[in-house]
Amino acid sequence: MSDSTLHVELVAADRLVWSGEAKMVIARTTEGDVGILAGHAPLLSVIIEGVVDVQTAEGETWVAAVDAGFMSVANNRVSILSERAEMSHEIDLEKARQDLERAQASGENSDDAKEAVRRAEARIRAVERAS
Repeated sequence: MSDSTLHVELVAADRLVWSGEAKMVIARTTEGDVGILAGHAPLLSVIIEGVVDVQTAEGETWVAAVDAGFMSVANNRVSILSERAEMSHEIDLEKARQDLERAQASGENSDDAKEAVRRAEARIRAVERAS
């Protein structure tokens, strides 16, 4: 790892989703979107359901849908820990759209129903952003 890159690990509760060298990471926190570059000040933040963009050292962009969790930044290392995380290429777009329709049609205003809507929306955004 050089001084101009970050070592990034995206971890779900059940597996390591993505690990590698990156030039930039963008994630949604409770305070808004945050971009992390090499040399970023140490940070510990709560992330919310949404999309994480990783721009690799090779110039590729990897996109993941994540549930709420935490992001830690220190010494050019970024760790994103989430209950669930899926890379965009792992997501079935049609199923995500059906999940969103089902969650919206439930008419429930419970926290679980709202979370299901946010999760489905994040999964759809991840696929669309990666396209």
